[in-house]
Amino acid sequence: MAVAIKLMRVGKKRQPSYRIVVIDKKRSRNSKYNEKIGYYNPLTNPPTFQIDHDRLDYWQKHGAILSAGVTKIIHHLHQSHQTKSPIKK
Repeated sequence: MAVAIKLMRVGKKRQPSYRIVVIDKKRSRNSKYNEKIGYYNPLTNPPTFQIDHDRLDYWQKHGAILSAGVTKIIHHLHQSHQTKSPIKK
């Protein structure tokens, strides 16, 4: 079974929030999923993001493919947590 890690949109009109889910690759975005491993809320300032890294690693070791949206969020998270070097004058 080929699985993917995707964003599943939930919430009202113009108020999106997303669940990060493990789902069969052939299923549509909002259909039944195997496991919920996190969430993402872009409306808060700064955006709220939570993911279970143990489960993410588990699914990636078993062949799960990250969607473009999840990849972008994880990349942005890693960039924001890196310490920036001080600017020398």
